[in-house]
Amino acid sequence: MIFVVNKRTNSSMATYTGTLFDNGSILIGRWVMVTCARRLLVSWMVLGLLVNLAVAQEKPTPTFANVAYGPAERNVLDFYQAESQRPTPLVIYIHGGGFVGGDKTSIRPRMVRMAHEAGISVAALNYRFVDGADVKFPKPQLDCARALQFLRSQADKWNIDPRRVACYGGSAGAGISMWLAFHEDLAQPDSDDAIARQSTRIVAVGTMGGQGTYDPIKIKELIGGRAWEHPSIFKIYAVKSAEEALHPSKELQELYDESSAITHLTADDPPLYMIYSEPDIVPPADSRPGQFIHHPNFGKQLKREMDKLGIENTYIHTDNANGRDPEAEMMQFFERRFEAVR
Repeated sequence: MIFVVNKRTNSSMATYTGTLFDNGSILIGRWVMVTCARRLLVSWMVLGLLVNLAVAQEKPTPTFANVAYGPAERNVLDFYQAESQRPTPLVIYIHGGGFVGGDKTSIRPRMVRMAHEAGISVAALNYRFVDGADVKFPKPQLDCARALQFLRSQADKWNIDPRRVACYGGSAGAGISMWLAFHEDLAQPDSDDAIARQSTRIVAVGTMGGQGTYDPIKIKELIGGRAWEHPSIFKIYAVKSAEEALHPSKELQELYDESSAITHLTADDPPLYMIYSEPDIVPPADSRPGQFIHHPNFGKQLKREMDKLGIENTYIHTDNANGRDPEAEMMQFFERRFEAVR
């Protein structure tokens, strides 16, 4: 581009890059509006980032919100229906929060959007929080099992394919998702309750920072440090001391086993997609109680055991993702599993 400008002009918006011809009053040369172009480029980049962020974070509106699936106050779910003429697969989101907090509204909008683009419906569950007394393990797991059965019972009304259901979640939600995936079917075929007759088996499971075991003895061995001292560990079993937690009665040990997903793992269980992001280090001796409760050693143990049984599994640590998009890969993983069930 050729510009003719007064040589006395000292515009900060233009930078000369070519040959000058000086006739005393006019400079003729090839000018590139570098500073201006840079500012314009940055503006467009920022605008694009804001637009993409707004789209990614825009809260989707449930087709049906706060639908009761059980008698407790927190036995409610949201359902995001995909547009389809045929019954759709279903992905169920189970929130985290240490079994004492969190909410179904924490579902990432991007996951709902990706699912809908693939013709997959989505549900997000609430479940009872443990209180160290009346509500303890495995009541949160059983709540989510009931929600899964309820969703299957709504298959005709909500255009769901009950054969193609997957679960995913982070932390506590990951633990529940794996428990549902690995536990034997909780269906009661002879029940008078039509919901209880539904299966709790699923075809795929995805986790983020999930714990395969909630046995404090095994957590201490597997992770080290003080992860096993997480406050929720005491509350989920209603134990009052470290002595009681690490030297359980026969009944308490049985509860540890029943409540941990990995205890139920068998060769006929569905594939697992795991994401971990906590540092892959040996927890220091001065770590805080409960710190490293999302340690990648949980995932490595699951991978070892699933490999032994010949069950498909994927383990990803975000430090080594090398530009990959684990969240999108998880949704693609669900899609492949749903296709296999057709």
